[in-house]
Amino acid sequence: MEIGMIGLGRMGANMARRLARGGVKVAAFNRSYEVTAKLAHETGLKACATIPDLLGELDKPRVIWLMLPAGDATKQALEHLVPLLARGDVVVDGANAFYKDSMKRGAALEPLGIHFVDAGVSGGIWGLENGYALMVGGAREAVAHLEPFLKVLAPAPDKGWLHCGPVGSGHFVKMVHNGIEYGMMQAFAEGLGMMKGKFEFDLDLAAITEMWRHGSVVRSWLLDLSAEFLKNDQQLASIEPFVADSGEGRWTAYEAIEQGLPAPVMSLALMMRFASQGNNDYSAKLLAMMRKGFGGHAVKGEEK
Repeated sequence: MEIGMIGLGRMGANMARRLARGGVKVAAFNRSYEVTAKLAHETGLKACATIPDLLGELDKPRVIWLMLPAGDATKQALEHLVPLLARGDVVVDGANAFYKDSMKRGAALEPLGIHFVDAGVSGGIWGLENGYALMVGGAREAVAHLEPFLKVLAPAPDKGWLHCGPVGSGHFVKMVHNGIEYGMMQAFAEGLGMMKGKFEFDLDLAAITEMWRHGSVVRSWLLDLSAEFLKNDQQLASIEPFVADSGEGRWTAYEAIEQGLPAPVMSLALMMRFASQGNNDYSAKLLAMMRKGFGGHAVKGEEK
């Protein structure tokens, strides 16, 4: 088995490591050759200085897996890669891409005889040891060619990966997965914040979350992670209250609107991330001034 990996960031590098550990011949390319060479020294994979070099290391039909940021980076890589490919080759986009973009790419490559597979990948920094959850969209023939690699990357050969449907379905399922993730994280954060605010009870959040991990209906990996960091620090005084959003939550909210389906939990969780980024500051100032206007209430920070 042999595969080409393009993009060796945190996820891409660890996926290349897991594939190499699983006996797969990996040829890799990264914008910084130094990163590729270092990983090659560690794992034995083939470091390639250019994309043509990478393609030359693989027998046809080739499998090329991209682990690049969604958007321009993936678009530019595909524009460079596609003219060098041949009929029967399989291109996998493992980024958090918008599913409609993946559908367009699949349709554009189909007349060329090049298979396009969109793969939603979950597992984060723990995927190297625990395996990755893989949500795959594409033609049956393409996914069958990809299956041996999915079995190595997944937690087990028969668990943690799924051919979801046609091109676009993998990234669609991953998008909804991340929307659910937003909602779960927000619920834990609100509940734990409520307990932290009940000062008279002096609640031990580390002990509570650890207890919840055993037998509770809210037990989950997110709870496991929360229990672990609360064990070391319950005050989080050095942590800035800023939560980024990767784009998946926005796409999920757009999809709910497009379908006319209520998805308040996921949508409000996204709004709370915007608020944490300071995007609610001006609105809050307006509210303070309106309250002053009709009720004469004091405005915090205003000179008396």
